[in-house]
Amino acid sequence: MQFAFKTSPQNTTWADMLAVWQAADEIDVYHSGWTFDHFYPIFSDSTGPCLEGWTTLTALAQATTRLRLGNLVTGIHYRHPAVLANMAAAVDIISGGRLELGIGAGWNEEESGAYGIELGSVKERLDRFEEGCQVLIGLLATDSFDFHGAYYQLNAARNEPKGPQRPHPPICIGGSGEKRTLRIVATYAQHWNFVGGTPEEFAHKRDVLASHCADIGRNPAEIMTSAHVRLSEDHDYAKAIDEAAALAAAGLDLAIIYLPPPHTPAVLEPLAEAIRDSGL
Repeated sequence: MQFAFKTSPQNTTWADMLAVWQAADEIDVYHSGWTFDHFYPIFSDSTGPCLEGWTTLTALAQATTRLRLGNLVTGIHYRHPAVLANMAAAVDIISGGRLELGIGAGWNEEESGAYGIELGSVKERLDRFEEGCQVLIGLLATDSFDFHGAYYQLNAARNEPKGPQRPHPPICIGGSGEKRTLRIVATYAQHWNFVGGTPEEFAHKRDVLASHCADIGRNPAEIMTSAHVRLSEDHDYAKAIDEAAALAAAGLDLAIIYLPPPHTPAVLEPLAEAIRDSGL
């Protein structure tokens, strides 16, 4: 199993986030660093401070040299996928080929409604998301791309320069819907992020994903699996490692340790030591 960390850009400061990322960049236990892409804080006071995800990620890419990095995840409805493809290519270049392109169908009704960004029904979200995946891959992987869907239309569209990761940065899709989301993962993704639950629930969803892969003739081993593991506010490292170990036993590839605010680099080395001592 590999380990990563996540610092949501909510209820924090840029200086604190930056300090965590720069310290983690020097600790080789951490495979990657993650943030999120929301305009309002989630699962807390939504009127609080929240730094914009892609701007923050770009600055973190410039401030680090080793960590892979990404947003978990960008709602496809927040930005036209052609715009997002250009952003992703630029961040891949700036980071020297370290971007993980995290995307999802979108779910946050509060911020979408406040900003007048259409979210739509669950079916509409997933239909739009599947089109968005095709647009992203087309613009990141080909010289000129045409697409005529219900939500997006492109005519001889170009996206230059492209990033160093070819044919495109790994696409990480977050979500666990068995009928549509996991089928989309099987078709387009190189990385699947399990939204959360018990090891048994993870194993079940992983088996559903494998079934979708079998339907299209894809090897499920080509898709990295990840899940969040929350570090408690009292920094109970042993509890986080136990949760990661249970997921590892169920076949998880990457445990993403969700660091609580206030963000401080002081948690990184004790966490890394606990990871090393665990033998995971």
